[in-house]
Amino acid sequence: MTTNMTTLAPSASEKFTQRALPFILFALLLIVIPFIGVSRGTLTLFNHIGINIVFALSYNMLLGRAGLLSFGHAVYLGLGGYFCVHILNWIADADGSGFWGNVPVFSLPIFGFAMGALAGAIIGWPSCRRAGTAFAMISLGVAELMSTAAFMFDSLFGGEMGISGDRMSGPKFFGLSMGPIEQVYYFIAFWTLVGTVAMYAFTRTPLGRLSEATRDNAERVQFIGYDPTRVRYLVFIFAGAFAGMAGGMSAVQDEIFTPDSLSLIPSGAILIATYIGGIRFFAGPIFGAILMTYMGSNLSDYTAGWLLYLGLMFISVVLFVPDGIAGLVFGFWRGIRSPGRYALIGKWITQILGLALVATSVIVVVEVAYRWSDGYGDVFAPFGFDLPHNGALTWVIGTLPLLAGILILRRVKRTESEA
Repeated sequence: MTTNMTTLAPSASEKFTQRALPFILFALLLIVIPFIGVSRGTLTLFNHIGINIVFALSYNMLLGRAGLLSFGHAVYLGLGGYFCVHILNWIADADGSGFWGNVPVFSLPIFGFAMGALAGAIIGWPSCRRAGTAFAMISLGVAELMSTAAFMFDSLFGGEMGISGDRMSGPKFFGLSMGPIEQVYYFIAFWTLVGTVAMYAFTRTPLGRLSEATRDNAERVQFIGYDPTRVRYLVFIFAGAFAGMAGGMSAVQDEIFTPDSLSLIPSGAILIATYIGGIRFFAGPIFGAILMTYMGSNLSDYTAGWLLYLGLMFISVVLFVPDGIAGLVFGFWRGIRSPGRYALIGKWITQILGLALVATSVIVVVEVAYRWSDGYGDVFAPFGFDLPHNGALTWVIGTLPLLAGILILRRVKRTESEA
């Protein structure tokens, strides 16, 4: 029996390849990015991606690992961020003296982590006594409560204008003044790597394993002697703590926090990003955070309907790709290494063709409808071809590729079921 168990266990090289190597490559990528000549705007985009990676991974500790659907996870990012902005002002007021005068701004994510954990411990105590729909409704109520409180208590939250600070105050840390965007990038990169590694390590702990067991079968966990409510509560605290860390990172990057950061909008956005990335995989929220941040920053420059596309993408993932982007990536990697790779590649090419045809029709209909409804007389003109709302070519492109794409996808699915 011992020999068989030893044989089934992954080898040292497999452990290194699957667990250590991805983080080493991730760290090298973070180090190399500033040296490839990216602009200040691109570095700022990378900073927000790093913040959202930590935020999305912390959310997946609840949704993917513990099976807890939360509509108010931004509360912990917001509270951690507000606390860190207050610390920025305390550091500036201390002017190099006392405790706060000797606290480097580089350490703010630690304070955000502590505030997020405290908020998680307080809010999670009643929230985690329920699971499923009841927990989701409680989280929704908490989000509304905190968002309203942020407008009521100006001394703590600054009202509609929020609270701002100066990240260049306080002592330098390894010569970093935190002024230039390049230095802020290394700050974000460092804490992104720390948060990612720490949350991956959490999944390998007994508590992380118990959270997955509680998600799958809470009664069996209770049968073997563990309290599912306590497991959920502890996971909730850690999830809030890492969200608070992301808030501390955001406080340094943006130097301001407003009540909007506590509202349902960022909570819903991170839910969508996490699910699109793939909640069953640790790397899924990373993919989702990258895509979500990029779409919000760049796709909005090309179309005002990017939120509609995001919603359609979310619905499509829920209906047809429940494992998200990560499921597609890892499925592709396993497929090209399998004996039947050529048949799979042919199927994938056919599916991509069908999806491209469907996407073409959807984009044409959305863009033409938007320009027609805004009343300014603009015409959608991709690649120099005018597509007015009353043009015959417009509706040919808006319908025929859609029908063709659906037929192709249905044929692929029928072939799979017959095989």
